[in-house]
Amino acid sequence: MNPFSLDGQVALVTGANTGIGQAIAVALAQAGAEVIAAGRRDCDQTLALMGQVSERAGRQMRLDFSDPMAARDVFAAERIDILVNNAGIIRRADAVDFSEADWDEVMDTNLKALFFTCQAFAKAALPRGRGKIVNIASLLSFQGGIRVPSYTASKHGVAGLTKLMANEWAAAGLNVNAIAPGYIETNNTEALRADPARSRAILDRIPAGRWGRPEDIGQTAVFLSAPASDYINGAVLNVDGGWLAR
Repeated sequence: MNPFSLDGQVALVTGANTGIGQAIAVALAQAGAEVIAAGRRDCDQTLALMGQVSERAGRQMRLDFSDPMAARDVFAAERIDILVNNAGIIRRADAVDFSEADWDEVMDTNLKALFFTCQAFAKAALPRGRGKIVNIASLLSFQGGIRVPSYTASKHGVAGLTKLMANEWAAAGLNVNAIAPGYIETNNTEALRADPARSRAILDRIPAGRWGRPEDIGQTAVFLSAPASDYINGAVLNVDGGWLAR
């Protein structure tokens, strides 16, 4: 058996319409999974890219995690073996000016929705005795950042919940882990990459000497979803080119 194969597995990837979520969906499909690309917007491009690497039909699902309970009924309706929680938002303002509305919106989407989606998945997967959860954390699960107080708090929370859920569910056959992406070439970092001084400052700190690619996160998600990672529980795996090591 290929320990990195996802043949016969069904995966749900949230926030799969673009960027890191899209790359994860494509990578899981390439590894053999049937992938449900979920998002609050259409994932047509993601489905097309999955079709280029896999003969298995992918599909999409509309889920808007501004409602933290959006996925409460998803896992009771069908067997899903792998859950990747990638959906998230960010709001920027100085801490002294940050609004309650921006705080609540980010925390609801990034943390509350993640927890209750994991809970719904676990209720279905625990009786089967097997399942994989991959949460998308951040460098700001470890660092403070600036002007993103609710995002930083939410991503610290993702790291903590990943460990808590692993503690409770590992013995029952559920693996819960997280990926902390570094600086990745996505729409979210376009402004940083377009600023020569800022881009150079970032690259000077990254031992690998390059920006990450969405595919770097996608392949890591394959590993954490596959049998190869069956003895990995509660880990937050930094995929950052060495940023946090410096």
